[in-house]
Amino acid sequence: MNHKYLLIWLLALLLGFSACSGDDDGAAIIEEEVVASPGSADFSNYVSIGNSLTAGFADGALFVQGQENSFPKILSEQFKLAGGGEFTIPLMNDNLGGMLAGGQQILPNRLALAQTPNGLLPQVISGSPTTEATNVLVGPFNNMGVPGAKSFHIVTPGFGNPANISLGRANPYFVRMASSPNATVFADALAQNPTFFSLWLGNNDVLSFALSGGTGVDQTGNLDPATYGANDITDPTVFASVYNTILTALTASGAKGVVANIPDVFTIPFFTTVPNNALVLNASQAASLTGFFQAFSGIFTQVLLLQNVPAQQAVALASQYAFTFTEGPNRFLISVPATQTNPLGLRQMTPEELLVLTIDQNALRNQGYGSVAITPDVLQVLGLLQAGGTPTPQQAQLVLNAVNPIADKDALDSDELAMISNAASQYNATIAALAQQFDLALVDAKSLQLQVLNGGIPFEGGILRQPLVTGGAFSLDGVHPSQRGYAAIANEFIKAINAKYGATLPLVNLIDFNTLFLP
Repeated sequence: MNHKYLLIWLLALLLGFSACSGDDDGAAIIEEEVVASPGSADFSNYVSIGNSLTAGFADGALFVQGQENSFPKILSEQFKLAGGGEFTIPLMNDNLGGMLAGGQQILPNRLALAQTPNGLLPQVISGSPTTEATNVLVGPFNNMGVPGAKSFHIVTPGFGNPANISLGRANPYFVRMASSPNATVFADALAQNPTFFSLWLGNNDVLSFALSGGTGVDQTGNLDPATYGANDITDPTVFASVYNTILTALTASGAKGVVANIPDVFTIPFFTTVPNNALVLNASQAASLTGFFQAFSGIFTQVLLLQNVPAQQAVALASQYAFTFTEGPNRFLISVPATQTNPLGLRQMTPEELLVLTIDQNALRNQGYGSVAITPDVLQVLGLLQAGGTPTPQQAQLVLNAVNPIADKDALDSDELAMISNAASQYNATIAALAQQFDLALVDAKSLQLQVLNGGIPFEGGILRQPLVTGGAFSLDGVHPSQRGYAAIANEFIKAINAKYGATLPLVNLIDFNTLFLP
C-alpha cells in the first residue's frame, strides 16, 4: 500500500472511531469535579487544640509565616470549601520568631541557613524581635496551639499569667492569647463552642525529656504549673485523665472532631542526623586508641586492688574498659549511671542509641569528645607505661581523667529510649481508645512519620523525605515539620476526616508549599 492510500485509510479509520464515540450522547465524556462536602461534620466553627505542632512552630521558633502555614490553618482553608468559617490565629508580630518579656528577649530568633567556616549550616538569624509576651491580644482564637505545652498544661490555671513568666510557671505564648490571667487553654477553646475540633497532644509529654538527652527525670505527672519547662515524662495515667476530660467536654454539645496519635519522637532528625558511629579512624589511630584503653584497664585494675577488691573480680571489672577500635567507623563512648558491674559508668554506644542534633560536633571531630582527650601530660604517662615504668597515683589519674565520654544530655541511651517508647505507647493506646469511645476520626501520625523516615511521601514534584534541608519534610530545628511537612500532615487529617464523616474535602498539593523559609 502506497503512502497516499495509507493516509486515506488512517483518516477513514479515525473518522469511524469518532462516529462511534458520538453515538451515545453526541459529546465527549468530561470528568466531573468533585464538590467539597462536609458529610456529617460541621466545619462552621473549627478550633484546634495542641502544642507547637498545632501552632505552626518551625526552625526553632514561632513566626508569622510558620503560623500561616500550620496544619490547622491549611485545614481551615479546605473546610471553607465545605461550609467552614474564618480561622483566627494569635499571630506573632514578625518573622524573626523571638519574643520579649518586659522588653528583654526571652526566646531566640528562628534559624536560617547561613554560610559558615564549616559550610552552609543553620544559624540563628539576627534582628530585634517585636513580639512582647505581656502585650495580650484580643481573642478568641481558633488556633489554640501553644508551643511547649504538655497535656496537663492545657487544663492548668495560671499557665497564661504574665506574673508567672519570671517564675518559670507561665508559657509566654499562651500569655499573649489567654482571655484572663487564670484562664486555661482548654477553657478558652471550649468557650468558643466549636462545631468541629482537632486535638493533637502528647508529643511534648515525652519530647522535652528526649530533647534533654533524658536529664531531669521527674515522672510525678504533677499538675502544678511550676512543672512548665521541666524535662520529665508525664505519667500516662495523668495523660489519660486529661485527655478524657478534654474530649468529654468538647463532645458534650455534639461537636465532632479529629485526634492524632504521636510519632516515636526519637525517629525525628534531631536524633537521626548525627550518627553514633562517626568516630572514624585510620589503622594507626585505631591501634593507638586500643592501646590507650588497654593501659586504662590496667590502671583501673590497680585502683580496684588498692580498694581491696579481690584480684579476680578487679580484673573482670576493669577488663570491660579495654575497648577495641578498628579502622573505619567506630561507636562513641557514652556516660551511663554507675553500677556495681559498671563502676565507672562508661561504655560504648549500642547501635540503637542516639545522639542529639545540638551536640558539639566540633568537639566530636577535634577534641576527643566521645573517646579520649589526649594532652601532652597524658602522652608522657603512656610513654612511661610503654617503657615498663610505674606511674605515680597522680599520673595514673591523668590517664583515667583523659577518657571523655558523651554526656547524658547529648545522648539517649537504651534505658531512656525504653522509657520514652513505653510512655508514648501508653499515650497512643489512650488516644485510640478514646477516639473510639467518642466516635472521632483518628490520624495515625506515628505511621506517617515512619513513612517519611523509611521511604518518603511521593508527591507531584518529588518525594518528601526525612533528612534535614535535602529531605524537605522537616524544618531546620530537626523537630518540627517544614511548611511542606505541615501540608502533608494536613492531608492525613483530611483523609481521616473524609473517611470518618463521609466528607469530600480535597487534599492540598504539596508542591504548593515551600520547604525552607528565607531570612
